[in-house]
Amino acid sequence: MNHDTAKLNCEAFQAQLPELIGSGENAAAHPHVQDCELCRALLADLETIAEAARLLFPSVEPPADLWAQIESKIRSEEASAHAN
Repeated sequence: MNHDTAKLNCEAFQAQLPELIGSGENAAAHPHVQDCELCRALLADLETIAEAARLLFPSVEPPADLWAQIESKIRSEEASAHAN
């Protein structure tokens, strides 16, 4: 992403925000955010919403043998389909 973006207006910055967040970069360090109170507040709101969403749906690790179970089920269904 082009970091010569301190001169971006809010609309242009906000259009790039999903890409910036998706890239894993620190959006709060972006030059536009450093100079723009409105976009700083927007970013803070988005971070609050994201944190609340993580609390609603905590990460759960699947069982270690999950893929083996899925593969076994698929093979069983394929064998049943070919037997008919």
